[in-house]
Amino acid sequence: MKEEYDAFVIGTGAAGATFAYKLNAAGWKVGIADNREYGGTCALRGCIPKKVLAGVSNIVDEHNRMLGKGIKGDKIFIDWSSLVDYKRTFTEDQPLQSEKGYTDNGIDAYHGTVRFENESTLSVGEKKIASRYIIITTGSKPRRLNIPGEEYLVTSGEFMELDELPKKIIFAGGGYISFEFAHIAARAGCDVTILQRGNRVLKQFDHDLVNMLVKASEEAGIHVIKGKELKNIEKISHGFKVTTCCKDGEKDEIFFADMIVHGLGRVPAIEELQLDKGNVILDKGNISLNEYFQSVSNPRVYAAGDCIRPGPALTPVVSFQADIAATNILEGNKEVADYTVIPSTVFTIPPLSGVGITESDSSKDHKVLFYDMSQWYSSRRINSGYAASKVIIDESSDLILGAHLLAPNSEEVINLFAMAMRYGLTATQLRSMVFSYPSVAYDLNYMLK
Repeated sequence: MKEEYDAFVIGTGAAGATFAYKLNAAGWKVGIADNREYGGTCALRGCIPKKVLAGVSNIVDEHNRMLGKGIKGDKIFIDWSSLVDYKRTFTEDQPLQSEKGYTDNGIDAYHGTVRFENESTLSVGEKKIASRYIIITTGSKPRRLNIPGEEYLVTSGEFMELDELPKKIIFAGGGYISFEFAHIAARAGCDVTILQRGNRVLKQFDHDLVNMLVKASEEAGIHVIKGKELKNIEKISHGFKVTTCCKDGEKDEIFFADMIVHGLGRVPAIEELQLDKGNVILDKGNISLNEYFQSVSNPRVYAAGDCIRPGPALTPVVSFQADIAATNILEGNKEVADYTVIPSTVFTIPPLSGVGITESDSSKDHKVLFYDMSQWYSSRRINSGYAASKVIIDESSDLILGAHLLAPNSEEVINLFAMAMRYGLTATQLRSMVFSYPSVAYDLNYMLK
């Protein structure tokens, strides 16, 4: 006998929760399932616990920066074991609370791997489920590298569960994951190396500010090495031997570490769904959707979150996608996503933030305002040696087209730029605001001159 639903959601992260609660509030009979703990990547293995770790690494760094400038004592490091215990207070109760939230609202909760039986039927273990709509929000997983020894790679989620950190760590890849966790590990006293395949790291951010961040990273003891592609990982008596290959006929290079962390990209976690049985076709490994987040081959199926493309793989974005898609399910396809003003931050020390176009996308009709902010009051008072801003303005309209910040609290200030861009405030209007003083937000007055 089949259980029947108006909508069945696969995945309990931010996107899945948005779908389930919105459709449930509309009076629909909703079921939801997950093959892991309820709560999803962000709450359990991603941005929430990561920011707890990053917050403590900032405190440690602030102490060390201010030694002899109002702080007495010696250089300090993260106490990793107690920090992980503290981090677990944010995650250990989340699965039960998440599941209880669903059941308390009359949403049926299932555990297990979901597979398509046909276009409208699913299986969860031995249970069969028929649903008028099927919603896929299964998130993403680390990309397979297809190299010998890749089984020795540690994921970012596993990294955050370690009771102790090894002394020497290699982060493979030059993106968010590697830089954020490298900055945390460095403040725990680890010998840290980032190996990047190409010649650029953090490609989605402004090139000049990234170069400044690389200098700040190296000053913090992080070795950033470019042009090194992983070729082989070998277990040896004391740790691992990592062989990298190079371009232009250069010889292979060998690195040694106690741990190698996977930061080489993620892909949709959809392999186990048996999408072919549900007539859900793929396009270059992603679920093929129309602009309404609906499968182009099975109109019963909608999807959102990190398991789809396009759209930045950011928690606010996946919730935004799911909210739009749920509206389309309830009211008919009418809403589409606009990704033009989505701020993002890499939580290094200092954090690097950006929104809108970069200087490489600008034209002769655009004005680019760059300022080295390292000697500005907001940076000097906390002895932050690296800070800069770059704002791109359309000269004819005075509209802000892009903003990029490397500075303490940049993750907050970038939201002011994003709001101005979203609602059409000009640079002059934003500069005319009277902000609290002294504050980093007040520095907008100078960034826009």
